[in-house]
Amino acid sequence: MLDDMKYMRQALEHARIAGRQGEVPVGAVLVDEKGQILAMAGNMPMRQCDPTAHAEILVLRQGARKIGNYRLTGTTLYVTIEPCSMCAGAMLLARVKRLVYGARDPKTGACGTLYNIVQDARLNHCLEISQGILADECRSLIQAFFQKRRK
Repeated sequence: MLDDMKYMRQALEHARIAGRQGEVPVGAVLVDEKGQILAMAGNMPMRQCDPTAHAEILVLRQGARKIGNYRLTGTTLYVTIEPCSMCAGAMLLARVKRLVYGARDPKTGACGTLYNIVQDARLNHCLEISQGILADECRSLIQAFFQKRRK
């Protein structure tokens, strides 16, 4: 079993970097079955002027380029906040094996909170999910970001 807390800490660091750059502080890390990091990123929609530049999408793209295949079978995706429906769909298409996320997202969470796209038996692939890894730290980071923006 991979060291979930180790990789989530790295995702948190990328979330902090994104937050310092004015992006919503979400970070992601993609790891292969041997525990080798394939990709790491934070959110970049504003900097890239791209609504799809979520941390999850960026690491899926980087990981696919690194291994030379869009199918990322056997991989685990670590993300600080529960993925949205776009990112959940991309994980299914990439055939990610496992999703590990920190805090639930009550507004857009599509991996168990509002929807559970990644475990919908009607689709052709399902992911294993582990949630709540460093959840308090992940939640605090994003809450502080939005509290600061509202002031």
